[in-house]
Amino acid sequence: MRFLIVVAAFCACFISANAQHKKYVPPTDTPVLNSIARWQDMKFGLFMHWGTYSQWGIVESWSICPEDEGWTQRKGPHANNYFEYVKAYENLQTTFNPVDFNPQKWVDAAKDAGMKYMIFTTKHHDGFSMFDTHQTDYKITDSKTPFSKNPRSNVTKEIFNAFRNDGFAIGAYFSKPDWHSNDYWWRYFPPKDRNVNYDPAKYPERWESFKNFTYNQIKELMSEYGKVDILWLDGGWVRPLSSVDTSVEWQRGIKTDQDIDMKRIAEMARSYQRGLLIVDRTVTGPYENYTTPEQEVPHELLPYPWESCITMGNSWSFVPNDQYKSSRHIVQMLIQIVARGGNLLLNIGPGPNGDWDPVAYERLKEIGSWMKINGGAIHGSKPLAPYESDNVYYTQTHDEKTQYAFFLSEKDEVELPAQLVLQKFAAPAKAGINLLGNAKNLKWKTVNGNTTIEIPAQIRKAWKGKYAAVFSIAVK
Repeated sequence: MRFLIVVAAFCACFISANAQHKKYVPPTDTPVLNSIARWQDMKFGLFMHWGTYSQWGIVESWSICPEDEGWTQRKGPHANNYFEYVKAYENLQTTFNPVDFNPQKWVDAAKDAGMKYMIFTTKHHDGFSMFDTHQTDYKITDSKTPFSKNPRSNVTKEIFNAFRNDGFAIGAYFSKPDWHSNDYWWRYFPPKDRNVNYDPAKYPERWESFKNFTYNQIKELMSEYGKVDILWLDGGWVRPLSSVDTSVEWQRGIKTDQDIDMKRIAEMARSYQRGLLIVDRTVTGPYENYTTPEQEVPHELLPYPWESCITMGNSWSFVPNDQYKSSRHIVQMLIQIVARGGNLLLNIGPGPNGDWDPVAYERLKEIGSWMKINGGAIHGSKPLAPYESDNVYYTQTHDEKTQYAFFLSEKDEVELPAQLVLQKFAAPAKAGINLLGNAKNLKWKTVNGNTTIEIPAQIRKAWKGKYAAVFSIAVK
């Protein structure tokens, strides 16, 4: 019910939402609506792209795709021969041995940083399964993979269990296209691009076989891996041809109907996982329960559930010496996203040894230090008008008894002004205002719809905060 009220309020105020996003189709199933409301309160999640490609320190999957795009460029001794390159790439299965794998270490770091949910790549576009599927031997638990001898070889199960045991919501990333499957990239034809390399209408039995393969792999994840909260489906070119939006450049390359019967998949998945959130990315309709702007922060409040998926470094997958975003950048990005009604899904790519770069742990520790003081203004919050003004952003609790104003700093150490003016924001009469991390009430006044907060020199001198100062406005 709370979700419906929030959506109605958003739609009333922002009927002309960002035109670059499709019209959202709200779910009608009550358990799913309740799951969306719970997920929206989490605000901050962990994403992990991990596979055999981490051994080469390259982009995940895309180098085997025969498209001339910046992220598909091949490197190394086989770069000039596509078929030799693919053979070498698939042979990475025989050397994948991440012996330092310890999911509890990731759980501890993510929890300390204030993350509440986790999404893991069970299978990316290259088709290598990071779980013990019975549908293919191209998987981490197959005898050809050295790590298969490790008692923790079914890394998806280990990761799901470790995070779930510490209270995280669990998300399974799954790629709909499978470039290893002979029923998607049929070896009779060479692949032409990211799409299926034959006409499913001409070879319906082969396409039916691929649909069943996909269904059965998702069924395994939904029925054999404990409670799963989110099924995060990637590879939006696998979709009904009727759903293609030719105003979107990458969708213009979809020339064939690649309908995998999402209704059948969704009904099966929810028969095992009641209230499951399904994210059929970019395919607007009943199976895109929330939208996922990638590597971007929308510039305005959006009238539907959404999540920005953004890398901590420059790459989704592990790359040696990657350039990681600063803690200030990440914290301020989280604030902006939450103030605009969204969630942040922050990606870290484990390396070939099965661990993160030490820099990733440093970032999460610094973020956690900020969240321990200010996380109450993030978790379980909702946007508050005027939402943002210059470097000030707003949220409030669901009961609207506490409002928050975030003052974003231009450098790591926050320098508090003697007066902070909240433009176009009138604090409620008799409200008590204080700086999170300092319990002393501050003097304030509202004139012409703008609220000015007085910050005494003693507090400014004693207060040691980073990235953003948060003011709590208690409504009396």
